[in-house]
Amino acid sequence: MTDVTRAAVDAPAVTGHHLAGDGVVKAGYHPRLTNPDLAPLREQRWGSYNFFAFWMSDVHSVGGYVTAGSLFALGLAAWQVLVALVVGIVIVYFLCNLVARPSQATGVPYPVAARTAFGVLGANVPAVIRGVIAVAWYGIQTYLASNALVLLALKLSPSWAPYADVDQHGFLGLSTIGWAAYGTMWVLQALVFWRGMEAIRRFIDFCGPAVYVVMFALAGYLVAKAGFSNVSLNLGTVEHTGLAAVGVMVSAIALVVSYFSGPMLNYGDFARYGRSMAAVKKGNFLGLPVNFLVFAVLCVVTASATVPVYGELITDPVETVYRIDSVTAAVIGCLTFIIATIGINIVANFVSPAFDFSHVAPQRISWRAGGMIAAVGSVLITPWNLYNSPETIHYTLDTLGAFIGPLYGVLIADHYLVKKRVVVVDDLYTMDPRGTYHYVKGWNPVAVGTTAAGAVVAMAVVFAGSSTAASFSWFIGAGVAFLGYLALRNSIPQPAPQPERR
Repeated sequence: MTDVTRAAVDAPAVTGHHLAGDGVVKAGYHPRLTNPDLAPLREQRWGSYNFFAFWMSDVHSVGGYVTAGSLFALGLAAWQVLVALVVGIVIVYFLCNLVARPSQATGVPYPVAARTAFGVLGANVPAVIRGVIAVAWYGIQTYLASNALVLLALKLSPSWAPYADVDQHGFLGLSTIGWAAYGTMWVLQALVFWRGMEAIRRFIDFCGPAVYVVMFALAGYLVAKAGFSNVSLNLGTVEHTGLAAVGVMVSAIALVVSYFSGPMLNYGDFARYGRSMAAVKKGNFLGLPVNFLVFAVLCVVTASATVPVYGELITDPVETVYRIDSVTAAVIGCLTFIIATIGINIVANFVSPAFDFSHVAPQRISWRAGGMIAAVGSVLITPWNLYNSPETIHYTLDTLGAFIGPLYGVLIADHYLVKKRVVVVDDLYTMDPRGTYHYVKGWNPVAVGTTAAGAVVAMAVVFAGSSTAASFSWFIGAGVAFLGYLALRNSIPQPAPQPERR
């Protein structure tokens, strides 16, 4: 059985060069569901290196550095952390391959692929949820990158320090230099995005390797100053042994999966460009298990060396390069991490809402307009205030993130176990009640209902459970939605019968 089938459509195809790719828009496609950015791609050109570079850009960031380092500070032995990292990242690898297949096979982005499960109109539910989450994280990542720019400015000109103090010169919770840095980062990211997916591909092809060069140089410099014997893979003391260590290791595995849950859900937005599923899998393998482990070890070696060199543990790489005596080295280091954060922000939090918001109103919102809606929204939420309140961040983003698991669970259950990997591409773009994905007025109530059930259970764990239990919210939400969808598979509305031919 083939992965993709196409309904018989005699109308000619409309093609052209577009920022998100050359989409094939057939004359029979409904305008409420179609624009050139959401249409199936005519050509899929990305090879394994492009997907490898995608994951390098996603991993090689300030957030990735801190996350990897934090796992080594959980009170486990280094080998136990490495085992947890291997298990967690291998799970992410397989989950990404699963969500990539429908988009790579059809050449459509994630929200369009979600129509197979949620319905041609119901797919706006996962599109909006993922889009809102991406906007929040986009603002926070932009703010984190702007902090590096602030430190860089102070390194070059210490006399500007008063303008970096929000109490002396600032408004709406951000200092004058902070506003200038945030605005600079906002414009730089928008410029890369504005040029389209091909420019983004070239940018991420450069970002990941560039960070490795600086990271290896930084690690080598600190290890040389600290002395190799003073560097350890254990950040802190080993506190957990026996069965207690197993529980912490399982929590670490869950944290790894949760960290990648956002880009994992909408990975179809990038997998659609893959020339083959084999190329996607190879790039995922190099970019996830191989790359993430190398990067994690590099991060912990660097962080460990800061203790003998600076007298304290520094887990922020920007702060680490800021401490270097050489202004030139500090400038190069800060700029590299700024570039890295731009890379992860674009691939994880800019491209996704561009497709998601365009999906809501294809004729009014282009891919470019969808991205700019996300960019403007990221300023309106004043992410610096959000980030400065850990409790607010926990409840806001964990609540939104509790929906990611159920959305994933429904898509996988529908594509692999209900639809048996068959996608009728042309029916993704029709409002005809006889279309495969019309369900009930364009909505699949089973998909929406099981998503809601999974999200409610996951949110209950986040709000009522412990912080350890909350780290499993993705698995809980995905499991509830996955099993619920399969249990109700016989209740999924079927297409209206085709008229009898005479």
